[in-house]
Amino acid sequence: MQRILYGLIFLLLPIVPAMAAGPDAATVQLIEELGLREGREPIAESGVWRKPRRIVVTLLEWQRQSKPDAVAWLEPVTGGAEIVVTTAREVPAPLLQGTDVLLGFCSHDNLENGRDLRYILNYSAGVDRCASSPLAEQRAILVTNMQRVYGPGIAEHVIGLMYALTRKLYVFRDRQQERRWDREAVARTSMTEVQGRTLLVAGLGGIGTEIARRAHGLGMRVIATRNFSREGPDFVAYVGLPDELHELAGQANVVVNATPLTPQTTGLFDRDFFAAMRSGAYFINIGRGRSVMTGDLIEALNSERIGGAALDVTDPEPLPPDHPLWTAKNVIITPHISAGSDRQMERFWLVVRENLRRYVNGEHMLNVVDLQRGY
Repeated sequence: MQRILYGLIFLLLPIVPAMAAGPDAATVQLIEELGLREGREPIAESGVWRKPRRIVVTLLEWQRQSKPDAVAWLEPVTGGAEIVVTTAREVPAPLLQGTDVLLGFCSHDNLENGRDLRYILNYSAGVDRCASSPLAEQRAILVTNMQRVYGPGIAEHVIGLMYALTRKLYVFRDRQQERRWDREAVARTSMTEVQGRTLLVAGLGGIGTEIARRAHGLGMRVIATRNFSREGPDFVAYVGLPDELHELAGQANVVVNATPLTPQTTGLFDRDFFAAMRSGAYFINIGRGRSVMTGDLIEALNSERIGGAALDVTDPEPLPPDHPLWTAKNVIITPHISAGSDRQMERFWLVVRENLRRYVNGEHMLNVVDLQRGY
């Protein structure tokens, strides 16, 4: 194999590999476990597909560390296409020239620089940086994402945050840092139990479903909202439409935002929403920071209109050191890391390879994004 070094960019000219016939057993099991959905038609029938000649693979440092042999591992499913590896999140235009497939990030810059792109495998679940670009509507381009791949880790993070709020663990952690044995730091009656209480998932997609599954397993009544449909799994007691959000928030002891960022969800959680929540209820955000009107949330926290909030995403992000959200009452903040887990990258690489294999062979794709809807 020939390797040519250009700064932080490696051009890999692989020996033409034998084509992989289909997914291995681990991939088949993962697709079933996560409930990954196939596109309606084989991509070869789309009218814009062609077998790729050049594939650009973005490898950030944490991805390289998780799988040092990533390129060699992907080669058997590339159909002999030239592989170019870059460490740049926003790929320079010369590198994308003549490139059919980008494994990396769907953004305005990458769409603009990649005039020949026909397929982007988006490494994240959110596609707001892609869907908001005017180029997304102008280009007949296929985008898939990591929907459901990050769901298990995020769902467990939500459950951890919920218990941190309901059991007031953050208060005792502060006392530990002060080396204080303070049994009166929290009134015993304010440490609540979740069994038999109601949790609302706003956005019953792949991640929201994993959250709902775990909350139901803890004995909670789970209700939800989703766009365009009232369908849901058996462990969700009621699925409402977006216009029922405030009504359902009034029933919930815990509200979790798992919505994607779209024009409809931007600023959705505002003063009126927090007024509609049950007094003392908790708000958890693992969706997008811009879905929340931050000033309204701070007001709801400091006035004790709601019992507390746990945020893995914020607006702005990263949150500046002097921002008043840091010192708001009863708030827990984690720095957009909820997807992380010891199993995250195993799932990630299996889906990357399988969707690349499917594209090269013109098959039904997994996790196809509707860019007009934004998810």
